[in-house]
Amino acid sequence: MKLTKKSHACVRLEKAGRTLVIDPGGFSERDAAVGADAILVTHEHPDHFDEGRLRAGLEANPAAEIWTLKSVADQLAAAFPGRVHTVGHGDTFTAAGFDVQVHGELHAVIHPDIPRITNVGYLIDGGKVFHPGDALTVPDHAVETLMLPVMAPWNKISEVIDYVRELKPQRAYDVHDALLTDLARPIYDRQIGALGGTDHQRLMPGASAEV
Repeated sequence: MKLTKKSHACVRLEKAGRTLVIDPGGFSERDAAVGADAILVTHEHPDHFDEGRLRAGLEANPAAEIWTLKSVADQLAAAFPGRVHTVGHGDTFTAAGFDVQVHGELHAVIHPDIPRITNVGYLIDGGKVFHPGDALTVPDHAVETLMLPVMAPWNKISEVIDYVRELKPQRAYDVHDALLTDLARPIYDRQIGALGGTDHQRLMPGASAEV
């Protein structure tokens, strides 16, 4: 499976000539969803869900479909009948040849005064890749490659390190990193790499790895 990092939280997975895109949001490239056979969206925040980017992907490929939670599906279903599927924690499905399990229910706490919204994570091909969205969800399955939300308004580095320690993935690649400056990146790389207990790596947008 080929994994390509796009900007911020967006990831492209390619296998057997088919492409799955996760979270083509407003911080990712405008064509982040173009070329996708299937698109997964973890939650409704604009850095993960951008209607224009999703429409571009669906219009470029009339066979492309979306799997997402209700709050996002409700905004797209009327325009793309039969192509938008609502999922929640515990669901399993196949999208563009990828086996997907849904894990998680709530977005991480940003502040007690801010109501929590729904957030789901996606476990791909029996644990080959796990993208948790905006939560430190622990799936009931071993994870080989963790897409690690490294910097966000709702987390701190000690929580990120402990999350890696709890999941014990074979490797972790940074996502949710658009807010992290180049000046701070070496600090995060060093501390997560030294304390997380796994192979921690960073891919620049557009870079790929085999997983």
